[in-house]
Amino acid sequence: MAKPIAVVAETKDGTVRKIAFEMLGEAKRLAAQAGGAPVAAVLIGAAGAGEADRLAQHGADRVVHVTGDALARYAPEAYAEAVKQAVAAIGPDALLFGATAQGRDLSPRAAARLGTGLASDCVGFEWKDGGLIARRPIFAGKAFGTVAFGATRPQIASVRPNTFPVPEPDASRKASVETIALGDVTVRARVTAVEASEGEMADLTEANVIVSGGRAMGGPENFEILRKLCSVLGATLGASRAAVDAGWIDHSYQVGQTGKVVNPTLYFAIGISGAIQHLAGMSTSRVVVAINKDKDAPIFKVASYGIVGDLYQIVPALTEEFAKALKE
Repeated sequence: MAKPIAVVAETKDGTVRKIAFEMLGEAKRLAAQAGGAPVAAVLIGAAGAGEADRLAQHGADRVVHVTGDALARYAPEAYAEAVKQAVAAIGPDALLFGATAQGRDLSPRAAARLGTGLASDCVGFEWKDGGLIARRPIFAGKAFGTVAFGATRPQIASVRPNTFPVPEPDASRKASVETIALGDVTVRARVTAVEASEGEMADLTEANVIVSGGRAMGGPENFEILRKLCSVLGATLGASRAAVDAGWIDHSYQVGQTGKVVNPTLYFAIGISGAIQHLAGMSTSRVVVAINKDKDAPIFKVASYGIVGDLYQIVPALTEEFAKALKE
């Protein structure tokens, strides 16, 4: 029988994050290509009572839950050891992580501990000749590279959020659940506190709609215009590096090569010129709407729709029209 394809199911406050279900759907597709391989999910640390069932409903045949005092909060060494022990129990041919803030930190650590390679921030996969073929953006998103793995297993890849659809859950599906106690592990760095992000907005990496502001916002007070648009659209607020470097908004909102890489259905680039650093973080967005008074701004080269004009007139007008449309 073919070896399993496994997914590390990241959680937040004990709840499995959406990226895990996206990866399970893709893992199930790859498992079929691999000759009917089983699909496994790895849970680490505290998780709600029904989370293993949710993983099963979205495609997991087996759930391995690693528990322990060192896993109460994300700690790199402890989580990497937890992945290593889960891999020893499952014996997967391939292992997928979400390319979230946590996944980007954990996946290379786990790969190093397992003595295998890593293809990061992938947006496509195929199973060919008994191995995983990964597709990932290179050169700041200007091109795509194809990555194949050597003989070592498991083949590890991180997956850009919002790349694959979430499969419809099947309430009839069940999975075997196994619990592993982590035991003692040396932890040199611990997370002592977590600051919640603004309001009820989705995380940038998981958001379907993002409204980002750049240098043309002129100051922190003007981001209120964008927040109103976010409120109407149910969007998440973002920013360019220029706005963050100016101190107008926190770094946690930054989209770009040195911020967060996002992949929404709809991306508003408002007052953003389109520097290569920013494009690297949002160029795979399905639809890009650019608003800028400079008709020659580079952002228009990647925009699906462009509006040349004063953002302080255009954004409030759009907000009003969207509000009317959504009420109808």
